Amino acid sequence: MIGCGDVAQRAIPLLVPRFRVFALVRQPQAMATVRALGAVPFCGNLDDRRSLARLAGIADAVLHFAPPPSAADGAHDEKDTRTRHFLATLGRRGSLPQRLIYISTTGVYGDCKGADIDETRPCRAASARARRRLDAEHRLRDFGRRCRVAVAVLRAPGIYAANRLPIERLTRGDPIPGDEVFTSHIHADDLARLAVTALFRARAGRVYNAVDDSRLPVSEYFDLVADACGLPHPPRLPWAELTARLTPAALSFLKESRRIGNARLGRELGFRLRYPTVAHGLAAAMTGAYLAGQTP
Repeated sequence: MIGCGDVAQRAIPLLVPRFRVFALVRQPQAMATVRALGAVPFCGNLDDRRSLARLAGIADAVLHFAPPPSAADGAHDEKDTRTRHFLATLGRRGSLPQRLIYISTTGVYGDCKGADIDETRPCRAASARARRRLDAEHRLRDFGRRCRVAVAVLRAPGIYAANRLPIERLTRGDPIPGDEVFTSHIHADDLARLAVTALFRARAGRVYNAVDDSRLPVSEYFDLVADACGLPHPPRLPWAELTARLTPAALSFLKESRRIGNARLGRELGFRLRYPTVAHGLAAAMTGAYLAGQTP
């Protein structure tokens, strides 16, 4: 497991009954958490190729969850240097994995003006972070073809769960566009389950849209979360006013409109979503939060 954030930690318990799981963690303090989930942790930094030597030849299958570097990490171009370091390490010695699943982003499609799209849509990544994801996809799929490793890509949209909701934005009263901008989502548990399913069933070189069945306007998504958490609906503003109020990163997310199909998940992977819509996921997330004694 490359990258051990929230989704990866949800996937580990699904894997340990059948596999010995090795998990690359960046911070030493995360090792205890990963170990408690049943994985074997080891420290390494994808920004430092020398720290990755233990990755070579260690596993028959790889789940690659790690994001590309951001500008805050020192990225100054549109290349995913972390994936490049990882692949260079795999090729140094030992056997190569047989299968590799990479979690990418639906952001690689860019702004589709609200059109219905599937995996055949040409990629027009607009942001630097999405172009880094696309660079990683190209590198990994080329590696798979050259080295006969079955590489598949899962393109995930906005990931949500009880601990991954825009509560702070709603509490602050951050505005959203008054125009319809369509977005897609997937519950973190479903993405973890999908990544594990793909290890067994994904076709080599294939891309899958890892999205649920709901293709909501951004306004409807925020209203659903607000209602579930007992918060006011966010104010709607025209684009000219939004530009003055929001960060460039927030604006780039809100400007890209697309309705993404997920037919391949059922047709090729036989995958069934536990939370087929955001409404289903929010109902479960809120119930779990209250049962745990947490404030949603």
